[in-house]
Amino acid sequence: MLKAEDIMSREVITVNENASVRELASLFISHDISGAPVVDTAGKVVGVVTENDLIFQNKKVHLPTAVAILDAFLFLERPEKMEKELKKIAGAKVGDICSRNLISVGPETELEELATLMAEKKIHTLPVMEGEQLVGVIGKSDIIRLIAQGL
Repeated sequence: MLKAEDIMSREVITVNENASVRELASLFISHDISGAPVVDTAGKVVGVVTENDLIFQNKKVHLPTAVAILDAFLFLERPEKMEKELKKIAGAKVGDICSRNLISVGPETELEELATLMAEKKIHTLPVMEGEQLVGVIGKSDIIRLIAQGL
């Protein structure tokens, strides 16, 4: 069975959390990638940013639904969700728009587990880590390439 180390890209393009959103867009275009691990100034992986995060900045603001009962308003959605969305829409730096809920795998993770994780968690870019060290990255295109090759 194929493992992460068999299909990952070893030459990983990362982006610093302090880079501008414009620099990120240029990076994606110039390297023809759809996502990248985000690193802090010490080079530690702190998140992942994808094309979806860039596109999110141009979406309509969704106001939470509220119901008025007597003199009170009850929000049907969490106000924190709207606050988080507004911060992401207004973000100027990669650190403002990236996902900091880092989900990664190890080099020994099997293909079936990779595909399951990516599908269930809607992950487009999956860092491959050995401890704290970034050793590779797997994108959805890597999985699709395997399907096309009949593996």
